Amino acid sequence: MTDDLRLRAAMTSEIERVRQIERASASRFLGTARAALADDEPTDAKTLARRIAAGGLLVAEAGGEALAFVMFREVEGCGYIEQIDVLPSHARRGIGAWLIEAVAEVARARGWPALTLSTFTDVPFNAPYYRRLGFADVEALTAGMAQIRAEHEARGLDESARVFMRREV
Repeated sequence: MTDDLRLRAAMTSEIERVRQIERASASRFLGTARAALADDEPTDAKTLARRIAAGGLLVAEAGGEALAFVMFREVEGCGYIEQIDVLPSHARRGIGAWLIEAVAEVARARGWPALTLSTFTDVPFNAPYYRRLGFADVEALTAGMAQIRAEHEARGLDESARVFMRREV
């Protein structure tokens, strides 16, 4: 990680920057079984504004410019990580893991016992990465996870290639 990297809450004035980061980060799917994701539209501005208002969008910045973010919300009393993206120019420096640890700190402060997420099983920087960070596969979906799965299916995601994961905080 760079020495001048700092973490802070995202601002509504940065919504388009967050969308740019998400769009650029999606390029990492090129060359994988999920290459079509590189063409997906980033999270809509309305959703990002809601997460910012709820304290569920953190950015990592260096030199005054956001270069990574994590978006999360409460689902069934846990912190559900919806999206985490790092600009390709700053990938593989531990920034993603640092953002996850920041959400774990938020979870502790808010009394959430665990972090959860949903990710692809067949992409090396998805499920295998999260397992290295202490997440474990969830065997039986909760009602909240089933709702998230339905939302994903409505967006066209292949849920047969995804797994929900959980990590205690």
